[in-house]
Amino acid sequence: MASQEMRLERDSMGELEVPINAYYGGNTRRAELNFPISNLRLGRSFIKAIGQIKQSAAVVNLQLGEIDKKIANAIIDASQRVIDGEFDDQFVVDVFQTGSGTSTNMNSNEVISNIAIESLGGELGSRSPVHPNDHVNKGQSSNDVFPSTIHLAAAVAIKDSLIPALNELEDSLRKKSDEFWEVVKTGRTHLQDATPIRLGQEFLGYAGQIEFASKRAEKALAELSVLALGGTAVGTGIGMHPEFATRVINRLREMTGVNLSETTNHFQAQSTLDAAVAASGELKSIAVGMMKISNDLRWLGSGPRAGIGEISLPEVQPGSSIMPGKVNPVIAESVTMVSAQVIGNDTTISIAGQSGNFELNVMMPVAAHNLLESIDLLASAAVNLARQCINGLIATDKGPAMVMQGLAICTALAPIIGYDAAAGIAHNAAETGETIKEVALRVTDLNEVQLDEILEPLSMTEPKA
Repeated sequence: MASQEMRLERDSMGELEVPINAYYGGNTRRAELNFPISNLRLGRSFIKAIGQIKQSAAVVNLQLGEIDKKIANAIIDASQRVIDGEFDDQFVVDVFQTGSGTSTNMNSNEVISNIAIESLGGELGSRSPVHPNDHVNKGQSSNDVFPSTIHLAAAVAIKDSLIPALNELEDSLRKKSDEFWEVVKTGRTHLQDATPIRLGQEFLGYAGQIEFASKRAEKALAELSVLALGGTAVGTGIGMHPEFATRVINRLREMTGVNLSETTNHFQAQSTLDAAVAASGELKSIAVGMMKISNDLRWLGSGPRAGIGEISLPEVQPGSSIMPGKVNPVIAESVTMVSAQVIGNDTTISIAGQSGNFELNVMMPVAAHNLLESIDLLASAAVNLARQCINGLIATDKGPAMVMQGLAICTALAPIIGYDAAAGIAHNAAETGETIKEVALRVTDLNEVQLDEILEPLSMTEPKA
């Protein structure tokens, strides 16, 4: 294999070879060589968000007279190209890097400066006329940019992706609740038969879980809408124009439609990941709810002959390489795996959150990766569950056919003949294989008409005087 052609750059640490056509520079190259840890990179949402921050910074620095107009406009145009995804392949730093995310911040500074340099007729890697630190990073530090980028990327992803996905899933579940409202089946507690329930009521419960999931997502969005920009190195704002942060955040608010605000305590905002930890906790709760729903669907659709089989799940692919005709609940299974991943991500974020010393958290990149992954996974899984599973669910005849075979319908007899007598009928029916009605006809004074009225399944699905 031919060796890669390189260019020689000089930074504060000395000379370093960088791939000749790379838009990143020496800082990024050092990080690339220092952290050959994984193939994980901060993704599209993060790159877009940091591009938006750099662009807004350049606009404000121009307004404040901090940067020459020609340079500022070149940075603004270059940032837009980063926002649009044109240079995603130039963001090469591993997630497992310097804990402040300085390597990624410099990666963005160098890419944007080199795009701007090229547009002005300069030479890649020259750091002139657009300097990555002096111009692109003007008024900023990695220590306030990186946590702000985490918040911005996550907040936008929740607003634009996760909440709409959860709303779609909730809508699908409510439609199935309406469709299944007249289907009466056996309820279950402890995986044992319980009193009758409408299949629609079960799905109403699932819809309620997702309704509250959306509210949890909105709570996470609010937590993440507060940005650390303006603190620079340690929260004091050194090297920044006093109006810089307010103006940048105002522009970001207009760009994204997220109700962003500047933190009221920069020392807290830069030294902790508390908001990310809290948001991740909300995401974990959403994942737990989606796992519960998915596992219920697997149980309800189990069989089709030797299981519960009260619903039929859409058949989307063959289920076995050896058993012909077998079909598995693969969409629901995929959601349970997503949920497991999100729960695991939350543990990582929690550990990251306590890994700060004094004025800086030093596990921000891994927290960013896991938080954004959780949002993306939950959004995709929710939409896929709705479209490929929930919308195609069919209620079978098995639930209604078995409801009168259940022993727990003796509960309706208890107010009339007493708990102990009703329990005796249930035990008798269990031993003989008879129905509750058949045993009650033998051992009570109630006639068939009375028992049909008392044991009518629909009447057991709601309170009555």
